[in-house]
Amino acid sequence: MTCNPAWPEITRELIPGQNSMDRHDLTARVFKIKVQKLVALHAKGKISGDMKCFMYSIEWQKRGLPHVYLLLWLMEKLRPNQIDEVISAEVPNPETDRNLYDTVTKNLIHGPWGALNPLSSCTKEEKCTKKYPKALLKDIQTNDKSYPLYRRRAPEDVGRAITQKTLGVIQEIFVDNI
Repeated sequence: MTCNPAWPEITRELIPGQNSMDRHDLTARVFKIKVQKLVALHAKGKISGDMKCFMYSIEWQKRGLPHVYLLLWLMEKLRPNQIDEVISAEVPNPETDRNLYDTVTKNLIHGPWGALNPLSSCTKEEKCTKKYPKALLKDIQTNDKSYPLYRRRAPEDVGRAITQKTLGVIQEIFVDNI
C-alpha cells in the first residue's frame, strides 16, 4: 500500500497553499493509522482466512510518500487454485464493484511508457524497466522456482479494457489487464 496524498485525512489538515510534501509529519501519522487499520482488517476481518502472524516494512519512496510491504502468514496455506480469490491483476468489473473499479483505473494502471511517454520514470531505451507489458494469460501459472504469473485475461477472454489519457501528451490509449 502506498500513501495517497489526496486522502481526506491529509488534505483537510493542510493550510491554504500547503501540499502533503510540506507536511511529512501529517503524512506519516495518517499513513501509520491506515497501516494499522489494514493489519486489523486482515487479522479481525479474516479477509484471507485466519492469520498466524504478520510483519511489515515501511519505505519512503522518491516521491516522498511512505509505502508499506505487508507479509501475512496464514493458518491455512493458500493453494494455487485459490490465488485468484485473493489477488487480481485485472481491471475490475465496474457493474459489480464501482469503487474498486474507480480506484484501480485512477491509481493502479501502470503506464504509459516507452514511445507513448518517453518522460515516464520507468522508461529506458523506449522500454519499461518494470517489465511491462506483462503477458496476457487465461489462467494463473505457478511453479516452485519463481513468483506466480497472475491471470490477466485479454478482452476476448472475458478480460476488461479501458481507454486512458496519457500524462503530458494529450492522447488516449487502450489499456487492458497489463
